[in-house]
Amino acid sequence: MLIQTRDLVKVYTMGDTEIRALDKVSVDIDEGEFVAVMGPSGSGKSTFMNVLGCLDRPTSGEYVLRGKKISDLAGDELAGVRNRNIGFVFQQFNLLPRTPAMENVELPLVYAGLPKKDRQEKAKAMLERVGLGERAHHHPAQLSGGQQQRVAIARALVTEPLLILADEPTGALDSRTSLEIMALLQELNRQGMTVVLVTHEPDIARFAARTLAFRDGKVEQDEQ
Repeated sequence: MLIQTRDLVKVYTMGDTEIRALDKVSVDIDEGEFVAVMGPSGSGKSTFMNVLGCLDRPTSGEYVLRGKKISDLAGDELAGVRNRNIGFVFQQFNLLPRTPAMENVELPLVYAGLPKKDRQEKAKAMLERVGLGERAHHHPAQLSGGQQQRVAIARALVTEPLLILADEPTGALDSRTSLEIMALLQELNRQGMTVVLVTHEPDIARFAARTLAFRDGKVEQDEQ
């Protein structure tokens, strides 16, 4: 089992008001699954993603990632787990605009302290894996939206993570390009990568093999 959550609770305090963003969420996700997380605004889906991505800690409950209890880790330890084990793909790509694709993909390896030659080899291999080997030296402005998202996916893969977390990865793309990006994520999943995707679009969720539907901080449906 890659991911186990038990009775996850996340409470935010705003003045005198407590908002229960997660309300005793218990979910298991196996290695190699492709899971879509859906729900209306304020349902808890983004909070759940932030906890899985080690960007936030639950107020109570347990999060276990491949046998390691994550929910009790301090900030630096949490960052270490995040950098080693999780690749992120965002709606707005988050690429450095004045930096070529290759160097954008290398970035997580710079933080990991890898030598330049090793970084370049890994980054080139990942760009080739997402079909952009010939665009390694192009800047983001010279790439289409779909190509920029492919660079972002290559960057997410370059550390060889346990898990890809994709937050509305097609939100800034047209319909045709969205299908291409989802086909790529599906192919990566077929190759063994675990993918958890947040989306509000049913057409996009259908690419996943399983859907978790959140409402009011709880998992309302869990469908294969």
